[in-house]
Amino acid sequence: MPFIQHRKIFLGIAVVVVLAAVGIIAALGLPLGIDFTGGALTEVAYEQLPEKAYVETSLDTQGLGQYSLRETKDEAGRDGFILRTRDLTEEERIRVSGVLTDASTGGEITRFTSIGPVIGEELKDKALWAIVGVSLIIILYVAFAFAGVSYPVGSWMYGGITILALLHDVLVPTAVMALLGYFAGMEADVLFVMALLAVLGYSVNDTIVVFDRVRENLMKHRHEKKTKVVGTDGLEREEITYKLQKPFAEIVGEAVSQTLMRSINTSLTTLAALSALYFFGGEVTRTFTLVLIAGVLAGTYSSICIANPLLVFVAERKAAKETEAK
Repeated sequence: MPFIQHRKIFLGIAVVVVLAAVGIIAALGLPLGIDFTGGALTEVAYEQLPEKAYVETSLDTQGLGQYSLRETKDEAGRDGFILRTRDLTEEERIRVSGVLTDASTGGEITRFTSIGPVIGEELKDKALWAIVGVSLIIILYVAFAFAGVSYPVGSWMYGGITILALLHDVLVPTAVMALLGYFAGMEADVLFVMALLAVLGYSVNDTIVVFDRVRENLMKHRHEKKTKVVGTDGLEREEITYKLQKPFAEIVGEAVSQTLMRSINTSLTTLAALSALYFFGGEVTRTFTLVLIAGVLAGTYSSICIANPLLVFVAERKAAKETEAK
């Protein structure tokens, strides 16, 4: 398979993508929404959309401090604005609502959400713990599922490689979120965290399917030899050694070939559903959908072009060290 034969190229592309994603996130920052920072969100819809500059001039007289005003459409297709501000008192909320609704004909407040800074900080901490917890559970699960595989790569290494691939899958949609925040004014909220968790689940499932086929092919193409050895304590033990009937890279390449169409078809089906959600769904789920689309694309690439080439790379490094030791 070209994915294994040219693994250095595909791993090189992955390194470039990861470095670019880290650079984008570091340069632009992740635009956290009021779910994590605390504040108020007010959405207004109009029969005829007023000039944004006119609305901003009116809001500047309200002493709101720093705020964000972005054009949007509600579920009925009406044009309007989303206003993000600090947490507002009831009196301030009434004044701001009046300014927004009086800006043009048919002005109507369609949504108001307020979250205190303490709750926002708590949500942010829980979101980070959720991602870290899921990652740890994935490592333990993969190590347990591949406990019978010890040659030429140990079961724990399968879990470690899975997490490296997932790191790529998380960084890519996070970088996309940073770009959306910078160019389109979108913000990361609880739905963004849900999208990342969904990406983790999707990607690890795809990776494990390929790894499972690698395990099946290994058992089919390895020769097992059992010998009796006497340890330093004088007790006799049974030692099992394995010898592969074909190169490990070829075995992994076969596994990728056998699961390639399954991975591609699954991704295309998922992308079709997400595209429908993006174009026909509501404004609220649009950011969630874009993050998922980026995550599915990244997860498909990592399952085929990162996880398996890394598996072969680790096996080759291990074999080279054993040769040097002898």
